[in-house]
Amino acid sequence: MRVVFVHGACVRDGSWWWHRTAELLRERGVLSVAPALPSCGEAGLPGGVGGPGLAEDVAAVRRVLQDSDEPTVMVAHSYGGIITAEAAAGIGSVRHLLLVSSYLPEVGQSLSEFGDGSPAPFLDVDPDAGTFGVRPELLVDTFLQDCDPEVQAQAADHLARQSVQVIGQTVGAAAWQQVPSTYLVCAQDRGTPPRVQREFARRAGSVVELDAGHHPFLSQPAEVRDLLLSL
Repeated sequence: MRVVFVHGACVRDGSWWWHRTAELLRERGVLSVAPALPSCGEAGLPGGVGGPGLAEDVAAVRRVLQDSDEPTVMVAHSYGGIITAEAAAGIGSVRHLLLVSSYLPEVGQSLSEFGDGSPAPFLDVDPDAGTFGVRPELLVDTFLQDCDPEVQAQAADHLARQSVQVIGQTVGAAAWQQVPSTYLVCAQDRGTPPRVQREFARRAGSVVELDAGHHPFLSQPAEVRDLLLSL
């Protein structure tokens, strides 16, 4: 099997965000890949007004999925669940979805439907540029409070401004309705509240809870590896 990791919003360099879990999987002979997301500026195109959005992210992930017939487990984190809902649809090699503190949309839903209509306090939105990003001064306390100092120090170098249009763009498929799925609730998450995660988790086939913050694949990589290997 192989693992395809789909990272969340406002970050870049997916291979860094997943590296601790990916290294432990590699020791067990399981290879992984983390597709670049164009809306986060990872395709060499600037984000913002007129730039790449959800459709381009979906296409980028589907290309990676279609590159191999090897049985695949997809791991979607946060906003990555929006992408995966559509990107994994109809791909026969995808055998399981692991959704980590993830949005889990029905067909026709968008990221904008899962909030209260106002930007989260840890986000900085620039309407003129058409981008949004995580406020660096709030990064650690909101998303990485349970990670070690090395990860906390490095993370800010892997933030990105993302095209704000992804917030309102709707998905055209919901792969989790056809593909076996597991939802990993992060009970100490300060970014996506656990109560919201548990609502999404009701849509998944099975649910696991971990006493972790928003990035358990960095703070508790062995636990995430073991969960993946059990699927």
